[in-house]
Order: sequence, then structure tokens, then C-alpha cells
Amino acid sequence: MTDVVDADELLRRIRRGQERAAEEERAWRERAQSLTATDPEGAREAADRARAFEAVLRVLEEIVRPGGDPVRTEGVKQVT
Repeated sequence: MTDVVDADELLRRIRRGQERAAEEERAWRERAQSLTATDPEGAREAADRARAFEAVLRVLEEIVRPGGDPVRTEGVKQVT
């Protein structure tokens, strides 16, 4: 059976998702930076994961504020 969720609860869930995605993006970005000198492959993988969470943030923001200014993040330096 599917539960019916009102708009307020849906918005709360989306906001929690945004918070979680932001935390994960930050953590993976920090990991990428810390691995750059010692593990370039690990740094690239961490940077990829950070970008994935950044994409999630952008999608959730578009749901909450359609057509609004894009989410600005510090970004992840590409490790080559």
C-alpha cells in the first residue's frame, strides 16, 4: 500500500535530501583534495562522486525552485 504524502511533507523530504547531498558532496570534495598528492586515482574517483552529489543538489533545487538561479558550489578540481 502506498502512503499519501502532502506537499509540506514532500518538501521536508526534499530538503533533507538536499542537506544529505550537500554533506556528501563536501565530504567527497575534501577527500579528493586530501588524496591529490598521494593517490591520484583515488582523488579522481572522489572528485567524480562529489560531482555526482552536486548534480543531485541541482536536480533537487530545480524541483523546489523551478527556473531559479543554479546552485553554486565551490566545485571540485579535476585531477589529471
